[in-house]
Amino acid sequence: MGFVVAVGADNAGVEYKNKIKADLEADPRIEKVIDLGVGNTEDQTAYPHTAVGVARLVADGEADRAILVCGTGMGVAIAANKVKGIRASTAHDSFSVERLVLSNNGQVLCLGARVIGIELARRLAKEFFNYTFDPSSASAPKVDAICSYEGD
Repeated sequence: MGFVVAVGADNAGVEYKNKIKADLEADPRIEKVIDLGVGNTEDQTAYPHTAVGVARLVADGEADRAILVCGTGMGVAIAANKVKGIRASTAHDSFSVERLVLSNNGQVLCLGARVIGIELARRLAKEFFNYTFDPSSASAPKVDAICSYEGD
């Protein structure tokens, strides 16, 4: 079985989100894509609402991973990280995408449509599914430490 992926964006990131969604739907590693919006550039829904909705799908086990897009990627990352159990980060290069998963067991990749070009965003979204966290790795205790602060 493949990944179930949730996607979301604000009006600054919707065009990137739609292209990435199409790529994911064509990717044989992806079983299903859940799109929580926004649907177009006229939709003024604030990014925290979409980001938290997407993150909750991951936290609740309805999606394995997620991709969020806003102007910088930072706002959606901050909002998604408010959901218990979520590790989201902005990443604008291949090494950071790799480390998001391998070092931090990150489930949510956040991208900035006003920071990187669409072709790089599409490539990074594809690379996000090349990696699987190893729970026996040297990074596992650090991820456990991150998770230990969620109740504070």
